[in-house]
Amino acid sequence: MEAWILKVVFMLFWVGTWIIRYPFNREQKKNTITTDQKTTQEKILLSAAFLGMALIPVVYVLTPLFSFANYQLPIGIHILGFSLILPTLWLFYRSHKDLGKNWSPSLEIRQGHHIVDGGVYKYIRHPMYSAIWLWVILQACLLPNWVAGFSGMFGFGLLYFIRVGQEEAMMKKQFGEQYAAYQQKTKRLIPFIL
Repeated sequence: MEAWILKVVFMLFWVGTWIIRYPFNREQKKNTITTDQKTTQEKILLSAAFLGMALIPVVYVLTPLFSFANYQLPIGIHILGFSLILPTLWLFYRSHKDLGKNWSPSLEIRQGHHIVDGGVYKYIRHPMYSAIWLWVILQACLLPNWVAGFSGMFGFGLLYFIRVGQEEAMMKKQFGEQYAAYQQKTKRLIPFIL
């Protein structure tokens, strides 16, 4: 498949994620933070995710900087990437919408924070992470480049594997048995499996 088509499709997807997140990002800034675990480690992890999911792929799409690392993928892999676009955008939107004012880009508890166990959160504790895993898989399917294609998996993977345990510990500390009961009813990433 033509590289420029893959790049345009990826950029449209990428812009779509920023359009989805923008109003929620604006709203979350109005909430009062009661617990803030934005450590240096957290800032580094967020930077790694941004680098891998935003900066590197956009530089790849707009410049020839990483063209030395291009390779060919079978058309089936590109089709898989295309097929993930709508489910990923839907889950990304739904997870923001269902969280509402409880959403935060980092480890924070906000005034009036409560456990969200409806919508997609009825089945998955971390549907936003699920959506972002789909995002970085889609990125690897649409950007056949060893640097730009896999930078999202590396950057987000680093954030996810270090942060998810900390996030659940923070929620347990805040909500105690109520959160433990929620954990028993749901899976972390994939309904009924993981």
